Formats: sequence, C-alpha cells, structure tokens
Amino acid sequence: MRADRPQVRELTGGRLHLSHGPIGVVLRAWGEPAAVAAAYRAAAGRFADILPELCRELPRLKAPIGSGEPPESPVGRRMAAACRPFADVFVTPMAAVAGAVADELMAVMRDAAALERAYVNDGGDIAVYCGPGVALDIGVAGSFGRGPIPGLNGRARIRHGDGIGGIATSGARGRSFSLGIADSVTVLAADAATADAAATLVANAVDIDHAAILRRPASALDPDSDLGGRLVTVSVGDLPRSAVQAALQAGRQRAADYVARGLIVDAALMLQGETVALDAAAPTTAGKEQRRIPRAPQKGGTCRTQNAGRLATEGTLP
Repeated sequence: MRADRPQVRELTGGRLHLSHGPIGVVLRAWGEPAAVAAAYRAAAGRFADILPELCRELPRLKAPIGSGEPPESPVGRRMAAACRPFADVFVTPMAAVAGAVADELMAVMRDAAALERAYVNDGGDIAVYCGPGVALDIGVAGSFGRGPIPGLNGRARIRHGDGIGGIATSGARGRSFSLGIADSVTVLAADAATADAAATLVANAVDIDHAAILRRPASALDPDSDLGGRLVTVSVGDLPRSAVQAALQAGRQRAADYVARGLIVDAALMLQGETVALDAAAPTTAGKEQRRIPRAPQKGGTCRTQNAGRLATEGTLP
C-alpha cells in the first residue's frame, strides 16, 4: 500500500471521487443540499486518514484470522469482524478491505447528516443506504463473452428494510488474486465488508481441476501477497460445459451455506456464459420485504472495470 497525498474531486451527477494510493472511491448521497454537503465534507475528512492507518498495521491485516493480534484501526476492525465468521477456511482481513473502507465512509456520512439514500463504491465493493420510500437500482455486469470486458446482465433493486447494506463482486478476472476460476461472483449482505469477504470466498470455491487452467503461487506474482505460496488463477481457457457447471455448483454450495448461516442474503455466480443465481429470499421480519438478485442472462456482454464484475450504481425512486 502506498501513502500518496489523498485527492478529492467532484464528478458529474453529484458524485464525489476520493483517491489515495491504491484506494479509489466514488460516492453519492441524496438529500437536502446542506446535508449532502456536510456528508461529503465528513467523508473527505475521514478518507485522508484511512490509508495511513491501514499501512501502519499491514502485517496484522495480512495474517490469517485468529493467528495474531487483532487490528486496531477502525477500518481494520471492520475487516477482521467481517472475515471472522468465514474463518473455517483460510481468510485474512484483506479479503474485506475494499468493503470495509466503503462501510467506514458510509457510516461517517450518515453520522454527519440525515440522508435520503447514498452509496459508496470502492472499486465495485459498494456500501448502500436507502431511507424509507426510496430505492437504489444496482446493475450487475460480471459475465464475459469472447472479450475481456463484462457487460450489464442483471439488476438488484435495494429498498429500505431489505437488510442489505452492501454488494460486492469478486472473481479470477478482478484486480485481486483468486484461488478459483469464476468470471465473477456477486453477493448481497448486511454490509459491504461482509459482502466483500463472502464474494472472495465463494469465488475461490468456483473451481475445478483442468488442463486449461493456469495457476501460479501468489508469492511469485506478488511477494507481498497475503496468500503466500497458495496457487492463484492466472488464466482460464475454454472449458467444456460439464466442467463449467461443476465449478459453478461447487461455488453455489458454499454460497448456499453462507445464506443458511445468515451470513449473506443472496449471490449470483458467473463463468464462461453460464450463470447460477441462488434466488434466495432475503431474511425477513415483520414489515420487511423480500428482494432477490434477478437471474442473469446466459450470455455475457461487454464493459470492463477494475473488479471482476462492475456494479454500475444509480439512484431511482420506487
């Protein structure tokens, strides 16, 4: 992680862009102009300290959950807390870093002002908030065709009372290493850090042994990787449909287990033109509605971003 000078830039559409070293965030809030301005000031002020805090305790953040001293920074604690329920497999707090940053900025914004709705998008891992009577439509683009660019192939509408505060996407085509071969795995959860960790681990589970899959030790590709000598996916050639379906089913089993344990709300898994969606109803209590990730088309489109699947976010009224 680098600790360059943080940058704050206004974008079109009322959005704010925050960047600092490897962290790049786009956020937007809706509400009274004074409230939105206060939320943006608070987010920009908090953002300046996040990367230095994480850099100071990087060894703790790269250690497997439960193996050493817990993180002390606010974002580090969010990372560890999000990953702890998934520690029956190998995971470090770094699996939730982008989502935890998004959650931290969302919390700061909401503490600073009363907002109608908001999102914080950290490279495709997104914290979301919807007040009563409003919604956010989030497009899911994670299925790849013949090119390297995924296209929009699904949508999730998030409303107040759904119990969804985060959506994240991970996979072998993303900016981070993956132990699996998924083009993308998109997860809905109560917060972005949990969605981030779960998407990483479900994507790891979308896997199968095949000669068309090239793997290398993570440490050979990045000596500083928290994955050490574990084999990560470098490329995936054309697979027979039976292999694609078997890999997706392995990932679906892990995702279904997370839903059954109450760790996530829903998930959609994509690989080489095939899609598996849990279509799991969100946990409900009295007065809460159910929302699902809609089934995505079987064929992918075209549109590339940093993450395995881009989540294009825009606010809408119900």
